Amino acid sequence: MKKEVKIVVPTNYSAVTLKKYLRIQKDLNDYSDNKEAQDAFLVWNLCGLTPEITNALDNETLQSIVVDLQGFLSKTDFELQRIVDINGVKYGFEPNLAKMSYGAYLDLTRFKDIGIDENWSSIMSILYRPITQKRGALYDIEPYKGEEPKNKDMWLDVNMDVHFGCFFFFNRISNLLLKDTLNSSKETLVTEVNHPFIHTIFQKSGEAIHQLFR
Repeated sequence: MKKEVKIVVPTNYSAVTLKKYLRIQKDLNDYSDNKEAQDAFLVWNLCGLTPEITNALDNETLQSIVVDLQGFLSKTDFELQRIVDINGVKYGFEPNLAKMSYGAYLDLTRFKDIGIDENWSSIMSILYRPITQKRGALYDIEPYKGEEPKNKDMWLDVNMDVHFGCFFFFNRISNLLLKDTLNSSKETLVTEVNHPFIHTIFQKSGEAIHQLFR
């Protein structure tokens, strides 16, 4: 007896939460030497198809779904969303990075790698804090308290278009910093590029997406 199955294929990262993205990363890394298993886990995580259903699909159908998924998984043109609404609370991105509190800056630099991994929700909790006052496009956010964010897990349920917007914003900032340092002295260049925060941004630029297709 044949069973009809409706397959819903997401078309953009707004349908993928950080929690789901991290699960995909883990599955793909665990089966890095098995392309068929990677495809099956990709379809399972993003389309909700169990391994039993996936195995029953003909190869042409499965590959068509994988190609559609890769169409948006390889996107990198995300814009920073300065204000994010989570459960009715508005969180604002650090309004002025040049005037970021020293405590927030130090807590960001303690991460060896700046990438979308198990530490990313903590990074988002440092960069985004509740808005206390808003005037048109301008806003103020809560002062950084320098303690382990109690609300970091909420970022796991926020969609990846928000997370990538923040991640690639840092990538663009790092490229601008590199361009500026090339116009300064050799000594200054070495100092800037060797800073752990800047260095890890260079190192991790784009890696979060590219590892999906290794």
